[in-house]
Amino acid sequence: MDKEVLKSEIERLRSEKNAVIMAHYYQIDEIQEIADFVGDSLALAQQAAKTDADIIVLCGVHFMAETAKIISPDRKVLIPDAEAGCSLADSCPADEFEAFVKAHPDHTVVSYVNTSAAVKALTDIVVTSSNALQIIESLPKEEKIIFGPDRNLGNYIKSLSGRDMLIWNGACHVHEQFSLQKILALKKQHPQAEIIAHPECKQALLTVSDFIGSTSALIAYVQKAEVREFIVATEPGVLFEMSRKCPGKKFIPAPPDDASCACNECAFMRMHSLEKLYRCLRDELPEVLVDESMRQKALKSIQRMLDISAGIK
Repeated sequence: MDKEVLKSEIERLRSEKNAVIMAHYYQIDEIQEIADFVGDSLALAQQAAKTDADIIVLCGVHFMAETAKIISPDRKVLIPDAEAGCSLADSCPADEFEAFVKAHPDHTVVSYVNTSAAVKALTDIVVTSSNALQIIESLPKEEKIIFGPDRNLGNYIKSLSGRDMLIWNGACHVHEQFSLQKILALKKQHPQAEIIAHPECKQALLTVSDFIGSTSALIAYVQKAEVREFIVATEPGVLFEMSRKCPGKKFIPAPPDDASCACNECAFMRMHSLEKLYRCLRDELPEVLVDESMRQKALKSIQRMLDISAGIK
């Protein structure tokens, strides 16, 4: 089907079915263009809950659709491709994490939002890359903490907070694969450029970065920064939003170690297409479901994060 026809059909189905299309910043340009809202993982679920939509279509990875269902259990939540998983979430199987938690019963369990509903249900407090430091520092200084699943984010927060943190050994394959050597070579070619990085990157890269922040924080930073060039160490889908908001600035995707590739794309995020989005709306499949008992436990960990964040403000 022609791209313009697909867009027209998606618009028709969205209106007829009272659906809302949510897209993560790492989605392909065409998906971001047609979405009702583009944002970080938790922001997508929160924004969807504020709408009166009967159907939420989550163009991201599976745990994001689960999070939307946790927050909006009365809505039908769809994902264009059910195989769109997440290497970070997959690096923390719920059964193994449960055994780890049980082996350290005197610890408060803090989990990054990039986890499955089953892991969130084992968690005391969910955090995002934006609020992880604030939430960790809001806990009593003597409190022992389990942090999962991202070791890079966990070690970064531990280095800033100095807290007693036992860190799960998980990682995002995209943020793990950036080449420090190639990034420094790019810096020599673009000496005025700033290196900006997501805290899921390895410590060596974070050490040479001019700014470290969540996806939304990176977008906010480039808008206010006086420099005109940036080497961006996160999934390159975000360059679409950066370029849209800062048309006069240059954004260079940080390269991975793989010599055959100039940028570092998440294959899972790139599984969605306009064709799959159209079929998803047409057939109302694949649907994402979460066991109610698990959903309620997972919701408590998300709600505790929101409560603590409100108290910090």
